[in-house]
Amino acid sequence: MLESSATTLTTHRHYTRAPITEALIDIQASVPPDVMTDVLQLLREDLRADYPKMAPALEFRGQLSAGEQVGATAQQQVVGFVFYSKDQKQVAQVRRNGFTFSRLAPYEQWESLRDEARRLWDLYRLKTIPTAISRVALRYINQINIPLPMRDFRDYLRTFPEISTDLPQALSGFLMQTHIPQPDISAQLVLTQAMVKPPDEFTSSVVLDIDVFVQADLYDDEDIWGRLELLRDRKNDVFEACITNQTRRMII
Repeated sequence: MLESSATTLTTHRHYTRAPITEALIDIQASVPPDVMTDVLQLLREDLRADYPKMAPALEFRGQLSAGEQVGATAQQQVVGFVFYSKDQKQVAQVRRNGFTFSRLAPYEQWESLRDEARRLWDLYRLKTIPTAISRVALRYINQINIPLPMRDFRDYLRTFPEISTDLPQALSGFLMQTHIPQPDISAQLVLTQAMVKPPDEFTSSVVLDIDVFVQADLYDDEDIWGRLELLRDRKNDVFEACITNQTRRMII
């Protein structure tokens, strides 16, 4: 039986089989002009014990030219570095325009993600001395594996593409993205859903990608991490709003 969209949100839960494949915290910053990639590379010594593998973070730029000859060129530029933990489950990216920390599956808990991100951010901040913070974001990518045979995706998901009743209802794939303002916390939500390759032939898989962010001038660390706590609560609200009790029973 399909659940009404008016169903009251449940209390935030801890799911023992949470479908999170990646969780990340991103902070966009401006640094002084003299902070180049050689300064960012100095972080290697601070991170070597826990993040022994380092690779360049590349930015690709393309240019289209027209005239007597039409052509395209592409250039790549090193804008920072990516550091990987020993098991490659944790990834820290330091760039001239900001910092990102990711945790791959298996996800542990919010406190672990937040505390490690803050520790690494402190190291980044000491080396780069940012002059401004313009955006903070929290993103959780979930993969919900639905057992087959399945009657209707709506038995598992409450946010889903609406197909005209004049069209066949079977789906072999879809991609949906919605942008939903969150004015009560001065934030934005980008919600993306898509069918992806399942782990086996007995399963259908849907990605539920929740990206919540604040784009504003932030003034100090307390402001940054206070906003991220609000984004974390909102991410939980969004996840609960998008799934049904049948999905909860699968991941409880």
